[in-house]
Amino acid sequence: MISEDMKFVVIGAGAWGTAFAVHLVGTGQPVTLVPRREEHARALSETRKNRDYLPGVELPVGLTVTADLQGCLREADVVLLACPSQALRETCARICDLLTETAGIKLVLSLAKGLELNTQKRPSEVMGEVLVDIPVGSLSGPTNAAEAAQGRPAAMVMAATPTSDLVEVQTAISSSKLRVYTSEDLPGVEFGGCLKNIYAIAAGCCDGLKLGDNTKAAMLTRALAEMVRVGVGLGARPETFYGLSGFGDLVATCHGGWSRNRKFGQELGEGARAVELNANRKTVVEGYLTTQAFADLCASRGIDAPILHEVHEILFADKAPAEALNVLMNRGLKSETAMPFSGTVV
Repeated sequence: MISEDMKFVVIGAGAWGTAFAVHLVGTGQPVTLVPRREEHARALSETRKNRDYLPGVELPVGLTVTADLQGCLREADVVLLACPSQALRETCARICDLLTETAGIKLVLSLAKGLELNTQKRPSEVMGEVLVDIPVGSLSGPTNAAEAAQGRPAAMVMAATPTSDLVEVQTAISSSKLRVYTSEDLPGVEFGGCLKNIYAIAAGCCDGLKLGDNTKAAMLTRALAEMVRVGVGLGARPETFYGLSGFGDLVATCHGGWSRNRKFGQELGEGARAVELNANRKTVVEGYLTTQAFADLCASRGIDAPILHEVHEILFADKAPAEALNVLMNRGLKSETAMPFSGTVV
C-alpha cells in the first residue's frame, strides 16, 4: 500500500512532463522534476520557467527541479516517464542502473503515446521488460500541456499491471481541475493514445488541403471505427476506445491548434514532405514512427486499416495527401455497421 503522502518524480521536462509536474504540485504532493540535460535543469531552477517547451508558465515554488536522478529515485513512491516512446527503453535502463536496494518505487507510469518502432511494443511492455518486478502502467487522455498547467478542467485515464495501488495513486493525482479514471484495459488505454496521433496526422492533412468540416467529420468517424477494429484485433476491449484515451484524445488531438501531430499533417497537406518537416525538430511528432510500427503490426496480424495505410503512404512513400484521400473515397461501398458497445463510460 502506498502512503497518503506520496513522493512523485517526473522524468522528462518537455511540455507535458513540466505541465504534469506543475499539476501535481497543486495537489499538495511532494514533486521533483528531472530534466534529461543538466544544463536544462539548471536553467529551470534559476529562471523558474521552461521557455523552450512550456512558455508562459511559472514553475511553482513547491516544485523541485534537479538533474540528480539517483537521489530522486531513492525517495520516490511514483515515477512518471514523460519521454518520447522511442526513448522509453533507454530511460528505463537508466532508472534500473541507478536503483538501490533501499528504493521503494511502487509504480512507474508512462505518459508516452507511441509504439516502439522495431518491436511494436506498447509503453508498458517496454517498461516491464526493463523494470522487472516494478508495477508499470500508463496515464493517457485528452490533455493539452498548457491548459493542464493553467489548471483548466480535464480528465484522464490510468491503467497498470498489477492494479493493487491504482486507487491510491488515482486519489493522489486527482484534483478539482483534473479528474483521473482507472481502467482494467491497459492495452486499450495505450493503443488508443498511440492510434489517435496517426489519425491526427490525417486530420491535419484535411486542414492543409482546406477540405472543410464535412470531410474532417467523416474522416474522424471512420478513424474511430478503424481504431476500434485495430485495437480489438490486437487484444484490447472495444469499449475502451469510446473513452478518454480513444474518442476523447482523438477529438482533442485532431482539432487542437496546439497538436503537433495535427500541425504536422496540416503542413503535409499544404505540400511539405515528412522528411523535411522532421529535420532539426526540437519536439517529437509521436505519430510519425508510430505509424510505421502500427503498419508493420497490422500487416503481420492481417488487420484491415485503410486510413492508417494511407497515412503510412504519405509519410514513408511520399504519396500526395490528395491522392491518399481519393483512394479512401473510392473504396468499395458497404453498409455502416456500428460496433457493439457493452461498457459504461461516465
